[in-house]
Amino acid sequence: MSANKILIADDDRVVHESLSIYLKAEGYEVVDAYNGAEALDKLDAEIALCVLDIMMPVMSGIEACKEIRKNSSIPIIMLTAKGEEIDRILGLELGADDYIVKPFSPREVVARIKAVLRRTTEQQTSDDGCVAYDGLVIDIKSYTVTLRGKPVICTPKEIEILYMLASNPGQVFTREQLLNRVWGYDFAGETRTVDTHIKRLRAKLDNTGLNWSIKTIYGVGYKFEVE
Repeated sequence: MSANKILIADDDRVVHESLSIYLKAEGYEVVDAYNGAEALDKLDAEIALCVLDIMMPVMSGIEACKEIRKNSSIPIIMLTAKGEEIDRILGLELGADDYIVKPFSPREVVARIKAVLRRTTEQQTSDDGCVAYDGLVIDIKSYTVTLRGKPVICTPKEIEILYMLASNPGQVFTREQLLNRVWGYDFAGETRTVDTHIKRLRAKLDNTGLNWSIKTIYGVGYKFEVE
């Protein structure tokens, strides 16, 4: 993966022109796509991060995000002109790393791109990146989860939440703490996206007969408990 190759998918050419100027000035290489389908065609191992507009012809950014998350943990930033809570929550639940509401400052987008890439790099190099319990292995460096020796398909944010909880067994995290530490800053009023991620993790991780579980601490948050 190239450290400086950014895919921009938006049907507005003005967005491409403005972002390209600032990204290239910061040393990034820009790959342009004008709908979700074209973004998927141009996505390859050299792309370091995707910026996806939600409203695009042929294939929306939401649909493109779904397809990307089926087999890739590449960082994704969503763009939305609506600024509605449902758009932001949906994008985050699908595995987007950040969202930006239009109209935006190109400088802000570049700053967000740098922040997401920095957080991803820090997570992958902070320690050995692997946590193991009875039948469960979480590898944050390769963004993989295995249960009873079989791979479990999870979104990057699901893996990051699971890794954070499992790395601190017995510690209770509030929904706000999980949002702040996994997404990088406070997503006020959107704590239910954490509940959605936890619900999906529980559905994917059948811990029957194993000595660990993700516990709900009612009125507070969640913890990874080992018996």
